[in-house]
Amino acid sequence: MSIKDNLLEIKSSLPENVTLVAVSKTKPVADLMEAYNAGQRIFGENKIQEMTEKWQQMPKDIEWHMIGHVQSNKVKYMVPYVKLIHGVDSLKLLKEINRHAVRWRKNINCLLQIHIAEEETKFGLDEKELEELLNSEEFKSFTNIKVIGLMGMATFTDNQEQIKREFNHLKSIFDSIQKQPTTQNLQPTTLSMGMSGDYQLAIDCGSNMVRIGSSIFGNR
Repeated sequence: MSIKDNLLEIKSSLPENVTLVAVSKTKPVADLMEAYNAGQRIFGENKIQEMTEKWQQMPKDIEWHMIGHVQSNKVKYMVPYVKLIHGVDSLKLLKEINRHAVRWRKNINCLLQIHIAEEETKFGLDEKELEELLNSEEFKSFTNIKVIGLMGMATFTDNQEQIKREFNHLKSIFDSIQKQPTTQNLQPTTLSMGMSGDYQLAIDCGSNMVRIGSSIFGNR
């Protein structure tokens, strides 16, 4: 099947409230344009340099999402155009994003990454760190960032019960921060979990944003 056919089939299977991020890392601009011409406008990349090069070449009505681990010293390159940063896992990184956003007179939306997997290789905050971050005076002082939700990645395993347990855990954390009073910096509406192999299960567990790459563009 073509990229267009893959994309349309996946979109037809998603509930209306679920946002599809087409994960286009390592794929050439021609592949992204095939998805773009089929109606896709949200693309996710995991390397800032590659994302910036594609942004420069492609139509400007695209929403670019940074879905990979972010190095503080690279933040400045994406602030002019990035729509959403998924993997924010520290107050230090938020501070750096806010600093550059102030310089560019922009407001940047972020998702805080929560560590839910039983793998040490995954990044993210635990519940205590999340609570400390959201309650810190420094977080409340940021003027140009907004945390619009959470994201997380389940363990890479065939054990569906384990994946479901991890997704449900993240959903419960998301529900708890949704009960907090919204502020200028905290307006949690987005729960990003689920990729090509587990997005249907993630949606069943409450995800409203999925990150799908290989099922659209083919294996890397």
